[in-house]
Amino acid sequence: MPKAALVYISLLICCAGIAYKVSTWFRYSLGSAKFTVPSRVSAAAGGMWETLLSRQFLTLLKTFFLNVLFQARLLRVAPLKWATHFLILGGFTMLLLMHALGDYLNPLIFSNYYSTLNPFLFLRNFFGVLVFIGLGIALFNRFIRRDPARPPTSFMDVYTLAIFAAIIVSGIVLESVKITSVSVFREMTDEYATGQDEASLKSLEAYWVENYGVVSPGVARPFSLESLAEGKDVHSVNCAQCHSPARWAFMDYAVSRLLTPVAVYLDGDAVRSTLYYVHFFICLFGLAYLPFSKVFHLFTSPICLLANAVMDRAHSNPANLMTKQILELDACTHCGTCTRNCSMAFIHRIIPNANILPSERLASLKLLASGQELSVRDSLVIQDGLNLCTNCKQCTLVCPVGINLQDLWFSVRETLVGRDIPNLLVLSPLSIYRGMRKDDIEITCYSRPISQARKAIADEFDSSRQPRTVYAPQEEKVLDMAGIHHLGQNGCADCFRCMTCTNACPIVRTHEQPGSELDLLPHQLMQAVKLRLWDLVFSSKMLWECLGCYKCQEYCPMGVPATDLIFALRNVAISRTSRNIFQKTLETL
Repeated sequence: MPKAALVYISLLICCAGIAYKVSTWFRYSLGSAKFTVPSRVSAAAGGMWETLLSRQFLTLLKTFFLNVLFQARLLRVAPLKWATHFLILGGFTMLLLMHALGDYLNPLIFSNYYSTLNPFLFLRNFFGVLVFIGLGIALFNRFIRRDPARPPTSFMDVYTLAIFAAIIVSGIVLESVKITSVSVFREMTDEYATGQDEASLKSLEAYWVENYGVVSPGVARPFSLESLAEGKDVHSVNCAQCHSPARWAFMDYAVSRLLTPVAVYLDGDAVRSTLYYVHFFICLFGLAYLPFSKVFHLFTSPICLLANAVMDRAHSNPANLMTKQILELDACTHCGTCTRNCSMAFIHRIIPNANILPSERLASLKLLASGQELSVRDSLVIQDGLNLCTNCKQCTLVCPVGINLQDLWFSVRETLVGRDIPNLLVLSPLSIYRGMRKDDIEITCYSRPISQARKAIADEFDSSRQPRTVYAPQEEKVLDMAGIHHLGQNGCADCFRCMTCTNACPIVRTHEQPGSELDLLPHQLMQAVKLRLWDLVFSSKMLWECLGCYKCQEYCPMGVPATDLIFALRNVAISRTSRNIFQKTLETL
C-alpha cells in the first residue's frame, strides 16, 4: 500500500475520532437538567458568536497567550511539570514542523533548504534532546520518585510516554544507520558525483569514512594525507552544498559510533526499509490513536481554559454549562495536581476507594456521563467517593487546565440522587452545600430525593410493619433509653415539657404553623424518644431539619442532650436504612 494512502487512512481515523469525541460533548450529560442535542449545538454556536463580538474577546486573547501558550496556571502550581510539559510538547512540535513536515514548510521559509545542512541537522537533534529530557523527568516522577500523594499511574500515562519515546528512538536509530551506511553514500555519489574517476571516488569515500562516520569495508585505514586532500576537493565540489558534517547531528552521530561494530550487517535496503517503516507506522499509530488517548488533551485543554475564562454559572446558558462539563472530562491530563491538594485524599489510605481521589474519579464519571447503566455497587462506590468531598474548592483552584471540578462534582451528585434508589445522604450535613445551591436545581428535582429519603426511613421504622423490625445491638444501644446515658446524666428522662427547647429553636421560628409543618416540635420529639415511639420520631421532619445549633441543649434547664440525641438518631437511621436498601436492591438484580 502506498505511503500516502496510509497517511490518509491515519488522518481519516484521527478526524473520525475527533468528530466522535466532539459529538459526545453534546450527547452526554450530567446533572438533573435535560437538553436535546440540537439545542446544545445551537446554544454553543450562539455563545461563541456572542463572545467573539463582545468585550470578552479580549479575555479570550489574554487567556490564550497567558494560560494556553505560556501555561501560567501550570507554572504557578507545579513548576517542574511546567518545565516537563514545555520540554516534551515544545520539542516534539518543533520536530513535527522541521522534520515530519520539513520538506513542505521549510522551503517556504528558507531558500536552498536541505535536511542534511545546518542548522537543520543540529536543531533536529537539539529538539530531540529536549523531548528526552522531558520524558526522563516524567519517568522519574512517575516510577522512581516516591510520593505518597501522587495518583496511580494509568495505562494512558504509560502509553503517552511510550509513544513519544518510541517515535524519537526509532527516528534516531534510523538516522544513525543512514550515517554509517556506505550504500547510502554510494547512491549519493552515483547521483551527484558523476564524471569522477574511480580513484577520485575512492578518495571521496575515504574522506567520508574519516569525517562523516561512514563505515565501509572497501577502504582501510590509515588513509594517506594526499587521498584525504583529494577527497576533500571532490567533496567541496559535489557534496558540500547539501551536506554538513554529521557531527552536527550530535545525538544521531553518537549512536552511529555505537553501531560501528555492526554497521556492515545493518547496511542494506532491507534493514533501512524495516527501520523506516517501523518509525513510519509508530507515527501513524500515534496519529490514529490520538483522539482516544490522553494526548487528546492537546485540543481539549486549550478549549477548556478558554471556555472557563468567559463562562460562569450566573450568566451562561445552562445548556452550554452542561456541554462544558462533558468537555472537561476529556480535558483532564491526569497530572494529579487536584489529588495532591485534596483535603480528603489521605482517607484513601484507610478506605480503598479510588473515587475518593479527584484525579481517579473522572474515569468513573465518564461512564456515568455516557449514560451507561451502572450497577448499584458501582453507583454507590462513586457516590461514597463524592460524598467525602468537603467542597473546599482546592481542586478547582489548582487545576492546570482550568476544569471547574467543584461544579462537576455537584452535577454528578445530582445525577446520582435523581435515581430511583433513595439517597439518604441528602438528609445528612453533607447536603448543606446542596441546599446552598438550591437555586441551581429545578424545584422538583431538589425536593424529590429529600421526600424519597424521608419516606424510606419512615417506612423502615414504621411499627405497623410486619414482621417487626429487629434492631442491631449497636442500634438498640442508641434507641433504648438505657443506652443513651452517655449523652447525659439521665438522657431525656428528666424532660418535663417546659418548651424551652422549642422556644429557642430557630427552625420553629421560620414556620408559620410549626406544629403541623414539622410534625413534632423539639419538646415533643424528646417525649417521643422517651416513650420509644420510633415511628413518630423517624417520620418527623424536625429530626431532619434540625440545624445542629445546640440552642435547645444550651438553654435546657435539665441538661437534656437534645442536639446530641438528634445526631445519634440520624446516624442510626441513615446507617440502618441505607444498609437494608442496598441489600434489597441487590436481591432484585
